[in-house]
Amino acid sequence: MAIGPIKLILQATPAQRRTLLAAALGWALDAFDAMVYALVLALLMRDLGMTKTIAGLLGTLTLLASGIGGVLFGFFADRIGRKRTLIASILTYSVCSFASGLATTITMLAVARFVLGLGMGGEWNIGATLVAETWPTETRAKALSLVQSSWAFGFAAAALVAGPVARYFGWRSVFFVGILPALVTLWIRKSVPESEMWQESTSSETAPGASPIDRARAAAKVREPRMHNLSLLFRAPYAKHTVALLLFNFFCLFAWWGLFTWMPPYLALPISEGGRGFGVVDATSLLVILNLFGMFPGYVSFGWVADHLGRRTAFLIYSLMAALLIPFYAAARSPFSLMVLGTIVAFFGTGIFSGSGILGSEIFPTALRARALGLTYNGARAMSAVAPLVIGRVGQAKGLGWAFYLCVAGYLLAAAIATQLPETRGKNIA
Repeated sequence: MAIGPIKLILQATPAQRRTLLAAALGWALDAFDAMVYALVLALLMRDLGMTKTIAGLLGTLTLLASGIGGVLFGFFADRIGRKRTLIASILTYSVCSFASGLATTITMLAVARFVLGLGMGGEWNIGATLVAETWPTETRAKALSLVQSSWAFGFAAAALVAGPVARYFGWRSVFFVGILPALVTLWIRKSVPESEMWQESTSSETAPGASPIDRARAAAKVREPRMHNLSLLFRAPYAKHTVALLLFNFFCLFAWWGLFTWMPPYLALPISEGGRGFGVVDATSLLVILNLFGMFPGYVSFGWVADHLGRRTAFLIYSLMAALLIPFYAAARSPFSLMVLGTIVAFFGTGIFSGSGILGSEIFPTALRARALGLTYNGARAMSAVAPLVIGRVGQAKGLGWAFYLCVAGYLLAAAIATQLPETRGKNIA
């Protein structure tokens, strides 16, 4: 029998609910702090004298930093624990959001956004790892989908907060609101348990009864250089899966950033400039509708589809449906059809990302899980930083509707790569 989200949460243990809430809050607040930059960008450009090129480069810088942060914080999570590293990542991006509001020069803002990106990249893989190691096999995919869906709420909250706060208090105050996630770490520190699976994997090698091999392995971990540790992901038996999941995430993220970065201006630009000529679009309403009626149910549904049809089949369905629908969206003319098609595209094109944490947590062992997720997802996010620039340049030359076909190519390539990923439905992780 299928289990709905509410029943799933009610049937969980208190510890499972707390880890789910901690990871979901962290990811939602991550989305909030990441998106407020885009929402106040016009004001930033005016007050700090930024060109469009510099503004775009700062956004790219944050995405690049997220790739570094995913690997860096993932390494710490595998060494010192999921809980402490999750707290550190949330503190990093919340404090740096506040620091962004204090910036008086472009250089100061760039430094703040770069360090924010480190924390942003670290939070996702640590939260996903903590949930994967806490929830049982039969509900793991659904739980991770709920975590991923919280991004939609953070995105929508940023859209709702940024407009009024910026209007009455200025753009600096929008960034100051970003310090609030730091308060969540107080609750995490007190109430969220550490992963028992991680504790067992580390204690078993140093326990009094541990074998000489286990003790030697534990000692080697202390001496191992970080990059050597990371290189294990590119050796048998993980190399093929590491590369495949990295490329899959890259193609999906390239398509996503390229499409959803340019969707609002696509609607607003005149037809002569490749847009749809509807004038000034209410960005807040558009983002809220796309997130709550497209992205959120897309995220949540993926776990249920993956449990019924398999991980790989779910990847193929969502990527191929997104690729199929984008051309219809690009050809649409009326506001209603654009809104409806945009929401459906958001459902499939965004919901697919729930699978990254599900499959990654089931491929890699406990000792490597956090850094593996950090590399394969946030490394891909860093690689995809070129998407808004590429789509913008092509759109400038041939129109945004034509440029969106590059996003179709991204989802099609992701589908092709998905055929090389293993099927892990029902796998017990260790």
